[in-house]
Amino acid sequence: MPEIQWWFEADYSNESFSQLWDGAREDRVQMNATYVFHAASTLYLFDLNPEDSGTYECRASNDPDRNHLTKSPRIKWIRTQANVIVLDHPRIITSSPDGPDGEILKCNLTDHSFQIAGHQWFKGHKIVHEDKDGSHITTYNITEVNVESSGQYTCKFLTVPDLIGVINVTVPPSVLAYKKTEHGNEGDTGVMTCKSNSYPFVEQWMWYRSSEDGSIQPLVNGTDERYYIKSTGNKTELRIHQLDIEKDQGEYICNGSNVLGTTGATVALRVRSRLAALWPFLGIVAEVIILVTIIFIYEKRRKPDEAPEDEDGGSAPLKSNAAANHETVRQRNSS
Repeated sequence: MPEIQWWFEADYSNESFSQLWDGAREDRVQMNATYVFHAASTLYLFDLNPEDSGTYECRASNDPDRNHLTKSPRIKWIRTQANVIVLDHPRIITSSPDGPDGEILKCNLTDHSFQIAGHQWFKGHKIVHEDKDGSHITTYNITEVNVESSGQYTCKFLTVPDLIGVINVTVPPSVLAYKKTEHGNEGDTGVMTCKSNSYPFVEQWMWYRSSEDGSIQPLVNGTDERYYIKSTGNKTELRIHQLDIEKDQGEYICNGSNVLGTTGATVALRVRSRLAALWPFLGIVAEVIILVTIIFIYEKRRKPDEAPEDEDGGSAPLKSNAAANHETVRQRNSS
């Protein structure tokens, strides 16, 4: 299995190739290598600048003495190169909305030397508009600045290479509860969840317990050794272990904050008794007992004439003319 190395030679310098490693150039260089079924290595360069221009060379060798300082490898390093040219990024002037009313997002490419084949607008990773206009100014209209329209927009000029500008449409956080009322059985774990779909994302989540006297009690991880909070980006979750019908039932408040403000939502927690799950079963059993009792009483009180004929000893035998026929035969014999 060969080893793969990366080397670099700058265009602006007379120095020879120097080896690159993972984390070089203030952690702007990252490498990903796999040596499972075959050897493969990928070099990533982040935040490109003109100083990154030059010749990049990957070398491979499977000679055991390839890295020995005194021995020459019997098998030379196999090499291949690629030239990278980093252009100065032209200036793109952007304008973002400053009010809640409908607003036009605009990008202006100040360098007119680029040939433009069209434009694309993205919200996140989704294309929301594209055209084939060659203008150095492109716009995108937002009908209303709210939670749904907030986000990061990108204008792309289809040039060689593509040029992009970024516009952030920001609003205060809009916090919503997954369920306004959560139910849990006594002794189980209660879970309450809040989320925010606005941009920028919530930077800090806080949970509170609202008491009957109107006071607000902040909750943190480990409160009473039963409360645990997990917050990730636009979502927060409060878990209460070993629910107690006397202590935990009530209203809980989740607050989300970003640079533009703070908003919250209320979740009502209802705790059921441990026997609550048995009530439906006991109700069914009671219905069956009552139904059987009614049928038994009804059968006991039935009137005699309502009984079927086979219950009074059976029906009487039918009369037969066998005796008369016998007498007739006997008389004929006597004559």
